[in-house]
Amino acid sequence: MVFTTLAHLMDEDFLTEAFHQLRKDAAAGIDQMTATEYGVNLGERIKDLQRRMVLGEYRAQPARRVWIPKGDGGQRPLAILVLEDKIVQRAVAMILEALYEPHFHAFSCGFRRHFSAHTAIIELRQQCLELGINWIIDADIRKFFDTISWEELRKILQKRVNDGALLRLIGMWLHVGVLEEGQVVNQELGTPQGAPISPILANIFLHEVLDEWFQAVVQPRMKGNCFLVRYADDFVMGFSLKGEAERVFKVLPKRFERYGLSIHPDKSRMVQFSRPYWKRGKGPGSFAFLGFTHYWAKTLKGGWTIKRKTQSKRLSRFMSGIGEWCKEHRHEPIADQHRTLSSKLRGHYQYYGVRGNFKMLEVVYEHTREAWKKWLSRRNSMNPMSWDKFMVAVEQQFVLPPPRITQVF
Repeated sequence: MVFTTLAHLMDEDFLTEAFHQLRKDAAAGIDQMTATEYGVNLGERIKDLQRRMVLGEYRAQPARRVWIPKGDGGQRPLAILVLEDKIVQRAVAMILEALYEPHFHAFSCGFRRHFSAHTAIIELRQQCLELGINWIIDADIRKFFDTISWEELRKILQKRVNDGALLRLIGMWLHVGVLEEGQVVNQELGTPQGAPISPILANIFLHEVLDEWFQAVVQPRMKGNCFLVRYADDFVMGFSLKGEAERVFKVLPKRFERYGLSIHPDKSRMVQFSRPYWKRGKGPGSFAFLGFTHYWAKTLKGGWTIKRKTQSKRLSRFMSGIGEWCKEHRHEPIADQHRTLSSKLRGHYQYYGVRGNFKMLEVVYEHTREAWKKWLSRRNSMNPMSWDKFMVAVEQQFVLPPPRITQVF
């Protein structure tokens, strides 16, 4: 079913709800308008915004681009939109979610309500254990958000949404460009990361390119068991038969090339991941997915199971960040430092605190204690703080949260 009239749904109440769904602590765009300021006279502002949309007077403004560091040493562009663009994008995203959510597959876990990265990790482990998986395809899409083809995206959208007003809005946001170093930079590809519309557009695009193809074309042709788990643009495929895994691994780049995307040749691989038949050690092969390294290992009762531990580069990145933070904030009040460090540790435990990963949590905890002590001792270089003094003066009063398992799957 193709929907041709949807824009009328974005009335004042709908736009108000879209405003309330936005993060209120997000950075301001080039107009410097914050959510708090906008909310002072919200009713009148929303009414004016809706009027401009109906009359065709609404115009998107360029996003402010900032760069954030990536784990591989590179940088990721982040777009910070003006508030009204965020409101209208969130409203359109709400409509698209209502239309597409019933058709998304259960193995698509990114940017969806009631789904999370932990949902994908649980699904991955269960499928490997239950289906007798022996081979894993660990693939990486090269610069996915930056290389989405607007032409292909429009074709995919028009299969279900052919409302000219909505398509014009999406086209306007994709073509408006970004402001960098005082100049507007126009792009020919991609959807800006950080924009409220980008997650649902990414899911719609990959639902067509990958999910539907796997469900309708790949799976029916397999004689053995297979599965797909996807979180945004990160995905893993599992196969019980090596030959079938090799066939899919070979055809995968061609499938993505049809839609203007590419599979990274150096970051994509096929890994043997079968249940070991020997008595000691670890299983053959391991792979990383969503910040965890997944591997076969022995249980306390002597059986084999799939365990997870913090991926080494994620561990190094977090510990390096802790050290830099302690260095930069060492002269702030100790109570404020303790509050922030405790928050960072609890956030780390909340995500990485899965069963079998306690040792990696301990490494993070001990590193944080030592880094904090190191930089506190340099607040006064003439009288560096000894470890004993640190333990007595600081740790008894400001106790860092100890490592704990928060996810029992």
